Amino acid sequence: MEQKNLFLAIALSALIMVGFQWWSASQQPPEETLTAEQQKAAQTKPGTPSTPSMPATSPATPGSAPAAPGMAVPVPGGVDSAAAQAEAVKKALAASPRLKIASPRVRGSISLVGARFDDLILNDYNETIEEGSKNISLLLPFGSANPYYADFGWVSADTKTPDAATVWTANNPTLAPKSPVSLSWQNADGVKFIQDISLDDNYMFTVNQRVENRGSKPVTVFPFGRISRTGTPEITDFYILHEGLLGVFDGVLKEIDYDEIQESKLVQNKSKGGWIGITDKYWLTALIPDQKTAADNRFSDQLQKNLDNYQVDFRGAAQAIVPGATGETGSRFFAGAKEAQLIIDYRDQLNITRFDLAIDWGWFEFLTKPIFFALVYFTGFLGNMGLSILLLTVLIKLAFFPLANKSYRAMSKMKLLQPEMLKLRERFKDDKARLNQEMMAMYKREKANPASGCLPILPQIPVFFALYKVVFVTIEMRHAPFFGWIKDLSAADPLTPFNLFGLINWSPPEILAIGVWPIIMGVTMFIQQKLNPPPPDPMQAKIFMFLPIMFTFMLARFPAGLVIYWAWNNALSVLQQYVIMRKAGVQIGGGPAKNPAKKTS
Repeated sequence: MEQKNLFLAIALSALIMVGFQWWSASQQPPEETLTAEQQKAAQTKPGTPSTPSMPATSPATPGSAPAAPGMAVPVPGGVDSAAAQAEAVKKALAASPRLKIASPRVRGSISLVGARFDDLILNDYNETIEEGSKNISLLLPFGSANPYYADFGWVSADTKTPDAATVWTANNPTLAPKSPVSLSWQNADGVKFIQDISLDDNYMFTVNQRVENRGSKPVTVFPFGRISRTGTPEITDFYILHEGLLGVFDGVLKEIDYDEIQESKLVQNKSKGGWIGITDKYWLTALIPDQKTAADNRFSDQLQKNLDNYQVDFRGAAQAIVPGATGETGSRFFAGAKEAQLIIDYRDQLNITRFDLAIDWGWFEFLTKPIFFALVYFTGFLGNMGLSILLLTVLIKLAFFPLANKSYRAMSKMKLLQPEMLKLRERFKDDKARLNQEMMAMYKREKANPASGCLPILPQIPVFFALYKVVFVTIEMRHAPFFGWIKDLSAADPLTPFNLFGLINWSPPEILAIGVWPIIMGVTMFIQQKLNPPPPDPMQAKIFMFLPIMFTFMLARFPAGLVIYWAWNNALSVLQQYVIMRKAGVQIGGGPAKNPAKKTS
């Protein structure tokens, strides 16, 4: 019965492994090109009645979610879709006057029609590791297949406020870190609206909104900020990572997936301090209202022409402005890479409530953060994130050395007792109760603990998952090289023996895409298993020897940095266990050493 259950467990594990690999492959988007209708839609001129607006339907709300431009989102991956997208962006940028953005880390422009932040490119990050790869385009204008932008404004029931068609006047042609820009527009009532925009050396825009009442009647305005994203982006869709809408309200993080907001359509709350935004795996756009005043915050989604239009926005407190007076409010807009130290610096220096939660540190945050910053620190003098992982592994082994040492000594003693255990099994093979009684008596007499071999594994489980989180979600690991063929520690090992390590121009099925490092990991796991006391039953021993093969397949598509950690950890464990066994006078195959004189303990 025990063997039957064990066979069943192994079979189910193998089935899950194969099923997971097949499912992962099936979730990859097909390579399709734009249809003729989509190509025609992608050339739609921006600024049409479908252009988003923030209508002043009520001073109590910042307006409904904007209408989406009449175009479909192309399926990622096709050459034609990328070319059509690039052409659509080029036409959209040329369709309106623009304020140039120029800094060492970002470039792009702000549309003077609607004062929209809708063109932003990250200079330090590329789409792939291939030479000549394009920089990441974070924000996209109308006319592109999936517009993604932010803007600031006012709503009022007393006077006309700027809208999506408003053409703003800029006092400076270029926005740069030491060159702020002022945008202005005045309505027929003599009310002048001004946006003073500045940019720091990284990814933070500061927007100071002012209203000067030069008219003859008092007005009440509500300042707002919003981010709008048309079309659901391609996401990792992995449970350990949130991608979608998020914010911190009254110090509490709220995360909403795309499918959740598609169902609920609208989520509202009020908060003093905090922020609201949209996050990808590595990139973030976030609105940061005045941290000292309360704001109404919303997540929303509208389905228009079969496209979801996601919006996050905040509305500040009412400002009553009498003739001759000025109303003012300050807020910020972050658009860039989720660099951990930079995010934390913004939190501390700008007093942004829990801005560090923009990075999904996970349940083991108390481990994930120290591990991450230790790796960053080691990389500072080692110059390689992969070497930092190896050094961190050594330090973790040293931290667990007393526990592992005790465990390996216990396993060595169990291996030493293996011949006696086989004799007991043969002697009482027809009396399991007596066999268990005699074995327990032997364990007690020899002071051996059969469960002690699991002790080193238990505390390392959260460490493993914390490191997995670091490798998987932090942008510092993205495109971080190791040595040889590992050019990206956050991606799976690209070489596999099934296409002769790239010599054959053939991509094997997902289940066969087993890299070199997963194979090395499997070999080290096999060697480590040979050092452990095998199960007394020969059939069980053979089944357990199958586990390294199963783990090799399971970890094949894991990030290379994690597989390298596991393989190196196994190698250190093998060395430690071998030394202890030699000192204990235990031979590798089990039983006493052939030369017991060398036994020291």
